[in-house]
Amino acid sequence: MNWRGSYAILRHELVRFFRTAFGSILSPVLTTSLYFVVFGAAIGSRIQEVDGVAYGAFIVPGLLMLTLLGESTSNASFGIYMPKFTGAIYELLSAPVGLAETLIGFVGAAVLKSLIISAIILVTAMLFVDYTIAHPLLAFGYIVLVASAFSLFGFILGLWADGFEKLSIVPMLILTPLTFLGGTFYSVSMLAQPWSTVAQLNPVFYLINGLRWTFTGTADVPIGLAFGMTMAFVIGCVVVIGVIFKTGWRLRE
Repeated sequence: MNWRGSYAILRHELVRFFRTAFGSILSPVLTTSLYFVVFGAAIGSRIQEVDGVAYGAFIVPGLLMLTLLGESTSNASFGIYMPKFTGAIYELLSAPVGLAETLIGFVGAAVLKSLIISAIILVTAMLFVDYTIAHPLLAFGYIVLVASAFSLFGFILGLWADGFEKLSIVPMLILTPLTFLGGTFYSVSMLAQPWSTVAQLNPVFYLINGLRWTFTGTADVPIGLAFGMTMAFVIGCVVVIGVIFKTGWRLRE
């Protein structure tokens, strides 16, 4: 295991992040603040509670997940796409680092970036709503797991993309709508049939409810099911990345 190679990749990615930290952090924080103002204040004044939880506190996990999925995917996809774009990917492929070291470097950096932004968003949320975390350790572990899952997904996206526009098309046209439809601002129990059943076909629905359970202790699905779905996604992404590195698809073009 070449830990020095993993550390070199991770350090390079973190340096790039902190070089543009103002823009990287300011954008998600401002966006989340606007959501709290619009939904937490405006709608929250009309909807007092959802499943026994104050509406402002109810939407905190959903808004955190909305940012977490987007940032994890974008950070990882951009991190691996830039070496492809500049041609530095060939140096990486010829270096004495394997798949594990590469994933630890790129995906680990993307996860750390997402955790930093998540912590800032949770602090920002305290300015707008009064919330508590029912299971802090489980919440932290689940956030790390979700960040890892979508950093791996972003890594695949960065390998697949052959242009900058493709880096944003999946988060904008797929992830963001799925997150909004996955119960970010509402409980599935509030939906009439058949929409409540349709909502449960959305994979992001289970991620949001898993995180909501760690925050509030209540959710529309058991935490075990949400955790299992997330772990299955992580394993699936690792398998896909392994196949890509073994076949060289999109790496040697």
